[in-house]
Amino acid sequence: MRLRVNGKNIEINENLLNKKLVDFLREDLDLTGVKKGCDIKSCGSCAILVNNKVVRSCSLIVKDVIDGDILTIEGMENSDGSLHPLQQAFIDKGAIQCGFCTPGMILTAHSFLLSNSRPSREEIRKALQMNLCRCTGYQQIVDAIESAAKYYNNN
Repeated sequence: MRLRVNGKNIEINENLLNKKLVDFLREDLDLTGVKKGCDIKSCGSCAILVNNKVVRSCSLIVKDVIDGDILTIEGMENSDGSLHPLQQAFIDKGAIQCGFCTPGMILTAHSFLLSNSRPSREEIRKALQMNLCRCTGYQQIVDAIESAAKYYNNN
């Protein structure tokens, strides 16, 4: 059994199949950008992409995603090691404060922009409704996603 995580094939031992996905990613693969927040699928800090769709990794076990293509924040960087334009937009627009929610926000936005590269501000807010941030008023986050949408229009 296998998974593809951030472009790499990972063989899965049977003894890991019933482990929570968030714990597997953090503990077994050392992908600590995946955060463990509420543990009940409500805050979005554990958001990752499976086959380009947002999922809450706290609500799944490893066997739920076998043969899936997983993307975590660690897999967002460009091949030369530079930040993805969406990540850079979060920095440029001041959308990062404590950073705990940021990976889930970015991955949620990435999935959203893959399917809607010309969103309205209201559509951006709606796409983020399952991601909680306790530091900002979301204005900078919406600004960052709106700014990064230009990149998705061209690719």
